[in-house]
Amino acid sequence: MTFCLFLSDTMMLPTHALAGMVLALPVVFVAPEFAPVALAAGFAGGVLPDLDMYLGHRKTLHYPVYFSALAAGAIALALAVPTALTVGLAFCLLGAALHSVTDAFGGGLELRPWEGTSDRAVYDHYRGRWITPRRWVGYDGSPGDLLLSSLLAVPLLVTVDGAFRLAVLAGLVVAVIYATVRRVLPTLAERLVEEFGAVLPAVVLAQLPTRYRQEGGEQ
Repeated sequence: MTFCLFLSDTMMLPTHALAGMVLALPVVFVAPEFAPVALAAGFAGGVLPDLDMYLGHRKTLHYPVYFSALAAGAIALALAVPTALTVGLAFCLLGAALHSVTDAFGGGLELRPWEGTSDRAVYDHYRGRWITPRRWVGYDGSPGDLLLSSLLAVPLLVTVDGAFRLAVLAGLVVAVIYATVRRVLPTLAERLVEEFGAVLPAVVLAQLPTRYRQEGGEQ
């Protein structure tokens, strides 16, 4: 079910990954010796929260308050003791914090977020409640999301080269493809689950969010 990888996120994974890298761009000019680790860590941090896609998505690994607090502390440490480890930790946490916070700016957890039926954007562990989606971006794979990915890619393509440039270009390709097919993916997901659900092991079915099996699910 890997085709469902980005389904029901507020922004595409490429958008989050590129945003994490953009956070690290100042390091290229201020401390170029740490630029590779900062860019890689920003990318990783931008991706990290969505590893909970099939396990309590936008709750298990999304910490808008705690990631932000940890990132602030890690940045202070990196400024005081600049090493590859401290710089990498700072930008990984910063990327994860940005991802978690900006998930509130898109759509909800519904399978078809353009319908606007969910009141859950991202879980606030500090306050113990779900944050309501603002829907400023629309939804993952929306035209606005694709535009955001493209805008984030511009300063990166101007500044970085080598493997990082390839990563940015690959992210853009994935973003364009995903945005093109985004609105047909929910129907495809439902049909595949309906078609093959009976033969899938119970342990696999248990990991599928209810939104893939029935409308109105928000897990």
